[in-house]
Amino acid sequence: MFDLARAGATEELAANVDAGLPVNLTNDKGDTLLMLAAYHDHPPAVAALLARGADPDRANDRGQTALAAAVFRRSADSVRTLLDAGADPAAGGPSALETARFFDLPEMLTLLERAR
Repeated sequence: MFDLARAGATEELAANVDAGLPVNLTNDKGDTLLMLAAYHDHPPAVAALLARGADPDRANDRGQTALAAAVFRRSADSVRTLLDAGADPAAGGPSALETARFFDLPEMLTLLERAR
């Protein structure tokens, strides 16, 4: 399932969640399907997982969230989708806000600050 999230296999991921796969399933590092889809820049998979109840603020074992991953990857579509689902720009450590500031990503910072 984690490879499907990394690959952005939206339909297959959605079908598995619809069939009973826990939407907040984590790997050995605490990464959720949502985090992996966001990190690998797959906005349709991000949207499908959120529509099925994925927790937008769940942090992995290192404190990272899907929103911080999307910011790092400069995926404006995923960032907007996560924010629309209620993701908190200040959640996690480093947070999405901290990530945008650290990597000097003004376009991401603007998206995050508009959501606050």
